[in-house]
Amino acid sequence: MVSIDSTGRVVLVTGGNRGIGRAIAERFVQEGYRVAVTARSGEGPEGTLTVRADVTDSAAIDAAFTEVERQLGPVEVVVANAGITKDTLLLRMSEDDFDSVVATNLGGSFRVVKRASKGMLKARFGRVILISSVVGLYGSAGQVNYASSKSALVGFARSLTRELGARNITANVVAPGFIETDMTAELDESTQAEYRKAIPAGRYGSAAEVAAAVTWLASDDSAYISGAVIPVDGGLGMGH
Repeated sequence: MVSIDSTGRVVLVTGGNRGIGRAIAERFVQEGYRVAVTARSGEGPEGTLTVRADVTDSAAIDAAFTEVERQLGPVEVVVANAGITKDTLLLRMSEDDFDSVVATNLGGSFRVVKRASKGMLKARFGRVILISSVVGLYGSAGQVNYASSKSALVGFARSLTRELGARNITANVVAPGFIETDMTAELDESTQAEYRKAIPAGRYGSAAEVAAAVTWLASDDSAYISGAVIPVDGGLGMGH
């Protein structure tokens, strides 16, 4: 059986100007996709189209998609990666700390995927990839808001699979563990060593390793996988 060539498919990665999102966008470019990224500031990697958008703003998301569709074509692969943290213990967590994280991480994914699904339904093809976190199912003190928003993406992907699976649209979750990014680099050495001790692989992952899992889920090789949680965490959470 000859698989359809994925080269040239249009991908949109939210928050693709830095960290894991940037690595994902770079990998898609390397593999021949036409890639757009959303960013509130800064630019995506070379070879990508950068569009300004805040994922908490439906009108901004619609405008960003319209621009991508005009320049590249309908979005066939969407990677909902944009996210924020506002870490603090539950008793100190304000309602805004909770609501803003959920509005960005979960609500942002909802807005982006809802807008993308219109074109996917018309094309009878789509790949939805939600970037969660090991924390979503493993839990983490001081991250009630973040963990809630990230675990909710599992229910989102599985419900979407039941709604759209018959239209050749898949929805999966990638759950990174501790990845070498600017955020982890800010941790002091003793904290980093403590975290590494808990990881069976004995090391942090790289953003490129997360990107490899994402691009595989976008490919034709994973066409029969939907509603799955793919851990990229060195065995820390093991997907739960």
